[in-house]
Amino acid sequence: MKQHLGRQSGVQNVEVSLRDGKVDVTPKEDGQIDPAQLLKATYDSGVTAAEMDVTARGKIVKDQSGGLALQVAPNRSFMLTPNELSKGLESLADTPTFVTVRGQLYQKPPGKKKPEPPATFKLLILEVLKKE
Repeated sequence: MKQHLGRQSGVQNVEVSLRDGKVDVTPKEDGQIDPAQLLKATYDSGVTAAEMDVTARGKIVKDQSGGLALQVAPNRSFMLTPNELSKGLESLADTPTFVTVRGQLYQKPPGKKKPEPPATFKLLILEVLKKE
């Protein structure tokens, strides 16, 4: 699994803890990691991913429908799943303020069947780490 994930574009380092059942993937300095590719690489390695949590830094923006998103690069953003933490960031929408959040991008649906990666990943904010 370490090799499958380590070969993905934008990945600098992969640490696997079998005891904890966790994998930490560190991106390259200016690298962008595609969550769908990481999920596919995980399944291709023969391992089932239960969930994918991320720490991300970006700006809060409003999308075309008025929902909130975390823009992590000029052409890359993650829609935010509405919750109390995301509502607390509404005032930062379309401002120059950067936020760092810890959130969940993926949770395996119930059942034993191999799930298809979602067409779009929504970020459920679990913790707001920093506003700057």
